[in-house]
Amino acid sequence: MNKTTSFKLSVMMFLEFFIWGCWFVTMGTFLSQAFSASGGDIALAYETQSWGAIVAPFIIGLIADRYFDAEKILALIHILGGGLLFMCSVALGFDKFYPYILIYMILYMPTLALVNSIAFRQMKNPSKEFPKIRVWGTIGWIVAGLVISYGVGWESSQKLEYTFYLAAIVSVTLGLFSFSLPKTPPQATNESPSLREILGLDALKLLKDTRYLVFFISSILICIPLAFYYQDANLFLNELGVENAAGVMTLGQISEALFILLLPLFLNKYGIKKTLIVGMLAWSLRYVLFAFGDTGSNMWMLIFGIVLHGICYDFFFVSGQIYTDYKAGEKYKSAAQGLIALATYGIGMLIGFRLAGRITDKFVIDGGHDWSQIWTYPAIFAAVVLVLFILTFKNEKIEIEK
Repeated sequence: MNKTTSFKLSVMMFLEFFIWGCWFVTMGTFLSQAFSASGGDIALAYETQSWGAIVAPFIIGLIADRYFDAEKILALIHILGGGLLFMCSVALGFDKFYPYILIYMILYMPTLALVNSIAFRQMKNPSKEFPKIRVWGTIGWIVAGLVISYGVGWESSQKLEYTFYLAAIVSVTLGLFSFSLPKTPPQATNESPSLREILGLDALKLLKDTRYLVFFISSILICIPLAFYYQDANLFLNELGVENAAGVMTLGQISEALFILLLPLFLNKYGIKKTLIVGMLAWSLRYVLFAFGDTGSNMWMLIFGIVLHGICYDFFFVSGQIYTDYKAGEKYKSAAQGLIALATYGIGMLIGFRLAGRITDKFVIDGGHDWSQIWTYPAIFAAVVLVLFILTFKNEKIEIEK
């Protein structure tokens, strides 16, 4: 891969995740401030991610893989997405806002697969080349949080509607830029795909393996408490009075970038079971820290809870993707990754967002929420899933390229 192509792919990843990072972290706070939205309404808004993840295989399987160049579909989606994000920024009331964000996320979630596909198709050695490109996505998310908090100060000045406006501009920019990306034509045959192929259901054969079945069920269950973090963390920090909360939360992405470098070493030394256990334990510990943290002497608990994001995400989700790739074999690699994404980001987090909305509404108090009570629920849930996993999953050595 030449330097020009590498540069273009890096810019593509940076912009792709800058757009998402612009508004996703602070959306709950925005809805609460702008529309006095309930926890249930905020849950509905975040659930759009899950609906997008569920619909994504249809868009990729029926359209992107068969009829059009990936970079052209990416361009069209982001240009349309820019218009939808602009409408989100000017919406008056949650009822007006929700349809736009729902349609947007149904369009946006497939682009996560599209940018990966475009990148992989240009690489001779993806295992070595892809991380150097993908890390720019994490940097994009970090920069978005820093801009919102420390750059323009929209979070502290309660002008978070501008985050959607900025995301709209960057989305159109990425759409236009996508036309300059390397040509990535469809690879699938002209035969009409079956529903089973589109949804990756061929990979269900993996569930005959007891070890993978336990992992698969655990992945869905752990995504239920995971949803609490994405939905409530920024609102929680803002209600506690943490300044520039979105900027502070970028410590989690910095941690993610660092821990992913340690992951192969940990997997090779300790095996998949201990790696997954560490990731699940981190989720429960994080929520305990949030339950007892404050902006006084226990501020370290909040910071530590945020920094744990690297372990939470890398040691469970990234290692889970690696484990899935290992178990699937060449024939079912794509189908297996599609199935685990559908199960976690689709089904698991959909349940989680819905539950988080109800529990958040249950503990509304004057001036905000009783967060100590709220965080107790995902902490206990994650701990129960952890115990069940420890008792039922048998360790397995997998080989990871160094």
